[in-house]
Amino acid sequence: MFARRLSSLFKGSSTSSSDKAVKVGTLGSFGRKAVSFVLITVTGGVALSALDDLSIYRGCSSKAMEKVMNSKAMIEAIGEPIEKGPWYNASLAVSHQRHSVSCSFPVIGPQGTGILHLKAVRNGEDSMFGFLQQRDWDILIMDALVHVPSNEGPQQTLRINVSNIVDPSPGTDDSPGTDDKPSVPREPEKS
Repeated sequence: MFARRLSSLFKGSSTSSSDKAVKVGTLGSFGRKAVSFVLITVTGGVALSALDDLSIYRGCSSKAMEKVMNSKAMIEAIGEPIEKGPWYNASLAVSHQRHSVSCSFPVIGPQGTGILHLKAVRNGEDSMFGFLQQRDWDILIMDALVHVPSNEGPQQTLRINVSNIVDPSPGTDDSPGTDDKPSVPREPEKS
């Protein structure tokens, strides 16, 4: 059956009008099948890309939450237990052939809320079905912007460095920064 249709598709010696109508119908059917195939392929590609992004987000955010759970400053600021906020409030930017990622997502504690911002790189090699396996991520930079409500005035906003990197504080003689400690934004000087 398939061979008969294939041979009729490539036959070019039909002269009657009824044969031409059958040939046009066959070509129209082939065109519809080709369009359907392309649409299904594109839809599958988009779905696989979304699954890969979800896998990247889950890997990075779970690694970040491990660090947040061990951060004394975060626990002091928003309390325990600290939970990851809703995934739909997160943002993810992937670059360099999915080897580096920039991610931000909300965290919630009993005393306040915050947003974690992180940059991470992936360890390991690419594979054809890499989205199916858990990846190992190294977090390079991770900061939290924490909002703590206050009974005595406006809510307090703290920036907490959660990463293990110690940065020199600006304006000092290369003294270690306030790693893993909250820093309160300075008030402008009045003149």
